This record gives sequence, structure tokens and C-alpha cells, in this order.
Amino acid sequence: MAKAPAKNSAAQVAKQLSWVLSDTYVLLVKTHAYHWNVTGELFPQLHTLFETQYNELFTAADDIAERIRALNVAAPVSMDSFLNHTSIKETTSVPNAKAMIKDLISANENIRTRIVDACELAGEVGDKGSEDTLIIRLKAHDKALWMLRALVD
Repeated sequence: MAKAPAKNSAAQVAKQLSWVLSDTYVLLVKTHAYHWNVTGELFPQLHTLFETQYNELFTAADDIAERIRALNVAAPVSMDSFLNHTSIKETTSVPNAKAMIKDLISANENIRTRIVDACELAGEVGDKGSEDTLIIRLKAHDKALWMLRALVD
């Protein structure tokens, strides 16, 4: 039977999970805003795609936060905390549809990098639960990237 990660290791993994959660939440808000504001020829398709993606991100944020709590660490509780620990750039204006897609590609690539780093740490310390949570997220971002890239190829 596998042992639970040591307390120090759990705290390190929880810290990286908190960064992934911050990225996830900021991307959720960005994707939702793009859903509201997208226009142009691809409006119906993008409106639906963005809705699918922000709903998936909402569920993911809950899963990641619950994994942090399972490690006996408090999950972030404020937008300020999310914004101070995210690698995702905030959007301050409404870009056109093509720019939205490119921005979402970049954001998903950033999160993917963070997930890989966190997953490697979880694997090194034997935290299979966090590793599994992160692998699920990695696959979700790979799928999101595939769909978004297909729109600009």
C-alpha cells in the first residue's frame, strides 16, 4: 500500500496545485467573458465552445481545490490571491474573435506548463492522488488546445 506524501511534500504539492487553481480560475473568468463578447462569422460555434470550456474549467477548479484540501492545506480564498499567483494575463478590453482564440491558446499553454511541473513534483514525492488530478487536467488542456488550434490553422 502506498504511503501518503510527507507533510512537507504535501505542502509543496499543494502550493503548486494552488498555482494551477489560480490559473484555472483566471482562465475560467476570461473564457466566460469571451463567451459573452464574441462576435463575427464564427459566433455560434465560438459561443458554444467557450461555454463548454468555461463549464469544464469551473468543475476543474472545484476538483483542484478539493485536492488541496485533501492535502490538509487551505485552498486560496480570494480573487487577489488568484491574480497574484496566476501566469494568465488578464484581458482589459474585448478583442476580436481571432485574438480571443489566440489568447486562449496561450493561456492553455501556460497552464499546461504549470500542470506538467506540478505533476512531476507529485510523482517525485509519491502523491498519486495529486498526480492523477493533474493528469486529468493535462488531458483536458490538451483537448482544449486541439480544438482552439483547429480554429486558426
